[in-house]
Amino acid sequence: MLAKARRAVLRRGVSEEDADELVQDAFLKVEQYERVHTARSQEALLVTAAINLSIDRARRRARAPFVDLDNIHGIADRTPDPAQIVEEQARLRHAADGLAQLPERTRRILLKRRLEDLSYAEIAASEEMSVAAVEKQVARATLQLMQWMSEW
Repeated sequence: MLAKARRAVLRRGVSEEDADELVQDAFLKVEQYERVHTARSQEALLVTAAINLSIDRARRRARAPFVDLDNIHGIADRTPDPAQIVEEQARLRHAADGLAQLPERTRRILLKRRLEDLSYAEIAASEEMSVAAVEKQVARATLQLMQWMSEW
């Protein structure tokens, strides 16, 4: 019975995914209808309902081809709301304050590593330090900033 309704909808040019959905919707409508009425042929009613639903869907798409009601969440605005923007700006200001509290050389080393993506060896050469000393500076600065941000 379901297969017959599916074939009828597929013959109308509906995709396989949409056909399954239409048959499911039609089945639910038939079930709801039969709670109140009696049908001579449940199969005929199911096929007719599925075809009618496919016609309705085609008409809806013809009127508004740019609107895909099945994917309404795909057009949702994903930009943060104003409260989130203000909160993130405050968080960035707090992080900048923590960064400003680091000693000049430590801050410079950390920024070279994190923002400029320089290797420890490149930083060591530019700061005239050993690689191990640069690694320790970066680790201490990172730890200090993490503690600073956790207090916020």
